Amino acid sequence: MKGLEISKKFFFEYGKPMLEEKFSHLLPYIAVGLVGSGSERYGYDDKISTDHDFQPDFCIFIPDESVVDRKAEFELERAYYKLPKEYLGYKRSWVEAVGGGRRGVIRTADFYKEKTGSSDGTLYKEQWLRIPEHYLLEATNGEIFLDNLGEFSKIREKLSCFPEDIRLKKLAGNLLLMAQSGQYNYPRCLRRKETASAQLSVYEFAKSAINVLFLLAKKYTPYYKWTFRALREISVEYSKISEKLEFLISSSNETDLAEKKTNIIQDVCEFILKELVNQNLTDEDKPEMELLSYQVNDKIADAELRNSHVLSAV
Repeated sequence: MKGLEISKKFFFEYGKPMLEEKFSHLLPYIAVGLVGSGSERYGYDDKISTDHDFQPDFCIFIPDESVVDRKAEFELERAYYKLPKEYLGYKRSWVEAVGGGRRGVIRTADFYKEKTGSSDGTLYKEQWLRIPEHYLLEATNGEIFLDNLGEFSKIREKLSCFPEDIRLKKLAGNLLLMAQSGQYNYPRCLRRKETASAQLSVYEFAKSAINVLFLLAKKYTPYYKWTFRALREISVEYSKISEKLEFLISSSNETDLAEKKTNIIQDVCEFILKELVNQNLTDEDKPEMELLSYQVNDKIADAELRNSHVLSAV
């Protein structure tokens, strides 16, 4: 059973009855779920995940002190701590009073401010451009089990995806980086017999291509160790491209492999061209990433953002 499922079951079996019995007056203002940092929030947990920070738990999100004061916050935390210390064979560790970082009672404003810098999910253009995507994903992953006030879910929805102009700017920048690393620098490094530099070029190409693929799917790029798993989950086509990118970064640059890798780079670019065409972001028929980068940039409606350097969002 996955950690998210365990936590949800634990909440409805013990957490919800506790809240209904002892804090019925606060229930209209409370949201409960499991979101934020940790593999179980993504459904990526496995047997290895249980070696640290894995336990039946959940987050109780509360509004500001004008609605739920510090005394009530402390009482909620104490009641949360008194829930069963073991569930389905998993032990619950001690949680610091008033908040525990990833679990327990957390102010909604504090949670979103930590992840995004904004307590209510309102982000300015510059903030959208600079916040690491995995933080935005941590603000919107997992599952909310209940939200009686609706405040938490409203902010969550506001942060669920990039505004279109921001998506296009990031897309343009990463397309240009793909051109520089994969279509230009990789073959040049090979001609100089700089195989280590060639592999760095391949890595940079794969990294930028991954960002492009998530942007095309209108999803945030996760923390690096989960990128390939997340790519495979998007679609069968994305899974196939994921396999090609894995080969690029895990194989050497001997003569026979280098030719194969050059062809794979072209395959990846052609797949991305097809996706750009499907989204009406280009009508080109050649996978020249530099040209495509500037065409995507021209689609940006905001003049200031459109006229800023094409790499300003990457």
